[in-house]
Amino acid sequence: MLKTAVIHPTILEALARSGHFAQVVIADGNLPVGAMTGPNSTTVHLNFRPGLLDAVTVLEGLMEICPFQGAIVMEKPAEANADIHLAYKKILGDVTWDEMERWAFYDKIKEPATTLIIQTGEQRRFANLILIVGVVKMAEESGF
Repeated sequence: MLKTAVIHPTILEALARSGHFAQVVIADGNLPVGAMTGPNSTTVHLNFRPGLLDAVTVLEGLMEICPFQGAIVMEKPAEANADIHLAYKKILGDVTWDEMERWAFYDKIKEPATTLIIQTGEQRRFANLILIVGVVKMAEESGF
């Protein structure tokens, strides 16, 4: 039996084969994930209905089982609301944060480094998030 709260077998398998610098994507309900699939990515559909499961819930679960060192979101137009980015930053804590132009962001998802795409039922705009897998640091390595 697993002790982690996340028990989805496909997510656990994809994370287990994801090494340092692998990319994990949390996709909102509008991202055309079929067109974003790269050569090494596995897609998991958790979008049961609009709003379920939401992207923040998925991020919180992933944080329990995998270290992340970076995050990338899509740049939003100046007039658009992307409050979800603030929620992501709060959950992620001290990670490298970057924003990319829309089409460059889509190309980034398609890279061979993407090992997992999780489509959620998230309805907020600009909720797509690319996470960069970090490393598990040993106690004596905490200085770098």
